Amino acid sequence: MTDQVHLPELPPEPDPTAAISVRAVTRDYRRPRTSLLHPAPPVHALRGISFDVAPGEHFGIVGESGCGKSTLLRIIAGLDRPTSGTVMVDGTDITRLPERRLRMLREHLQLVFQDPMSSLDPRMRVGDIVAEPLVAQGRDHRDEVPALLEAVGLGRDTADRYPHQFSGGQRQRIAIARALAPRPRIIVADEPVSALDVSVRGQVLNLIADLVDELSLTLVFVSHDLAVVRHVCDRVAVMSEGRIVEMGPTEQVYGDPRHPYTRRLIAAIPTLEKALAGATAADLVQEPTS
Repeated sequence: MTDQVHLPELPPEPDPTAAISVRAVTRDYRRPRTSLLHPAPPVHALRGISFDVAPGEHFGIVGESGCGKSTLLRIIAGLDRPTSGTVMVDGTDITRLPERRLRMLREHLQLVFQDPMSSLDPRMRVGDIVAEPLVAQGRDHRDEVPALLEAVGLGRDTADRYPHQFSGGQRQRIAIARALAPRPRIIVADEPVSALDVSVRGQVLNLIADLVDELSLTLVFVSHDLAVVRHVCDRVAVMSEGRIVEMGPTEQVYGDPRHPYTRRLIAAIPTLEKALAGATAADLVQEPTS
């Protein structure tokens, strides 16, 4: 199941002109010792991952739970370090950067998580949450915060309320506004719609795609659902058991899958694609605010 097929050949060294360039990345984790005489074998979460993401590209990473995609995302974002290999972001090798430099780099690469509540402080008003990175950069946030909230489809009065007063889809919009606040060049989205209702997924997917295009950002979109990736990404890498088993233009991979694992993913596509294709007027109604 892990035999690689139809992977593009890449030079051995990372490409400094790419938005993200990954070469031969591995990540191993130690297991708890269960024997005094024999240490447990390590878990190989990533096994020689290599790919490039061009500036402005919408790149998808798809695979089932446990395939290593979230580990890869954390390494790209500088939240974890590989066991071996190289990751370059905007021409900088982040695998060797000290933490202080990594924090500076993260202003240019922002994350959108599956559960927005994990990144939204429930004790803070929404306006303060969105303003936080602006304040850290010493920028005037009085006009920018309302503009960011409107850009994600929320009213200016949203700023005075708390995260728990909003629906899941609206909280994800708040998280997107906060991610855009520091004016990043790269957005990395980790399963950003998987916890949302089907009709709301379509709205949030369209919002992400439109904002990324409008602001000329690079998008890395991680999902277990190839239908979601197909909706927003130009190119896709399919992961299984810590390896990329297939990679290419999304429509090509979707229309003519070569690896049996990719075929299985396509066969298991849920109803989201039907919802996106057959959206009704009700899907366009604004979500309730409470």
